Amino acid sequence: MTAKNFAIFETAIGACGIAWGERGIAAVQLPEASAQKTRARISRRFPDAREAPPPPEVRRAIDGITALLRGEASDLSAVALDMQDLPPFNRRVYEVARAIPPGATLSYGEIAAKLGEPREAARDVGQALGQNPIPIIVPCHRVLAANGKPGGFSASGGVTTKLRLLTIERAKISDEPALFENLPLAAKPRLRR
Repeated sequence: MTAKNFAIFETAIGACGIAWGERGIAAVQLPEASAQKTRARISRRFPDAREAPPPPEVRRAIDGITALLRGEASDLSAVALDMQDLPPFNRRVYEVARAIPPGATLSYGEIAAKLGEPREAARDVGQALGQNPIPIIVPCHRVLAANGKPGGFSASGGVTTKLRLLTIERAKISDEPALFENLPLAAKPRLRR
């Protein structure tokens, strides 16, 4: 993938980066320890790209990402992506992942099944998602291991970041009931005022 430009932008979870070219968004960089480190990471990924003000279509993607990371509804499915240089299997996995709405999850095995692949392809799905260059827009954080376990996450902060993103989106990641979820209304604790 090629990117001619990139920008750094603030979100509820820290400074993110975005890189784009003529075909669309080539990468999203989740926060590193500081904005400087995020900038350095995206500069290493795209050494020929220069920092620039985002054009309107990239600005809309940034606005959608920041809204989503604030816990607001945001549809990123129409954002144009540059996936031309990615392996075909990865592109197929990313298209399925893009269809997972905020607050919902699929397992690696479920994605393999949607692709018409055998259950054993779940590992290949996990590897493709681990190489995802466009997190959030391709919401790999919404893909879990079997039995609702979080599985891996290659962004800075690892699984903690994945769980944080799922919490922001109010996703249910386990079959375990939430605290007080199955109690009758009369038995639920009341807050004192």
